[in-house]
Amino acid sequence: MATIETLLDDLLVKEGGYVDHLDDRGGATNFGITVAVARAHGWNGPMRDLPRDLALTIYRRRYWSAPRFDRVAALAPNVAAELFDTGVNMGPAVAIGFLQRSLNALNRQGRDWPDIALDRVIGPATLGAVARLLAVRGDRGETVLLTALNALQGARYIELAEGRAANESFLFGWLAARVA
Repeated sequence: MATIETLLDDLLVKEGGYVDHLDDRGGATNFGITVAVARAHGWNGPMRDLPRDLALTIYRRRYWSAPRFDRVAALAPNVAAELFDTGVNMGPAVAIGFLQRSLNALNRQGRDWPDIALDRVIGPATLGAVARLLAVRGDRGETVLLTALNALQGARYIELAEGRAANESFLFGWLAARVA
């Protein structure tokens, strides 16, 4: 099982250091942290100087603990790792929405577990559905859930590129690093 520390190490390799790409609406980033997120967490200095430790703290709090991906990790660590990565790139609420949509589509018309609300919050119903999927489908349940999450993520990236030409600058990298 990958720990949050391992996930963070892998994430920093993907995100790299300081970047200020003209096509990125988020503006300058460092370690993948946008200016807005850094400011929301008290950083007022230049993004080029954002401390690595602060970036890691932000990732742990905002993208792991707060959305409760740590709770998913106790049941399905590979799913939690995927949710974390998607949450970093698209926002935790989007990642949770993908999870809830997938669980509802995989419940065999409610025979395996009842539909859950698409509230983009990981609560008892969502965790219960993950647990039930694993109980009913075994190890293949986690594999198929990962496939569904990646399918939704890939479709969303293509929609983003179709909706804003500047996002085409990022599509190849998104698909290669985050979906493939």
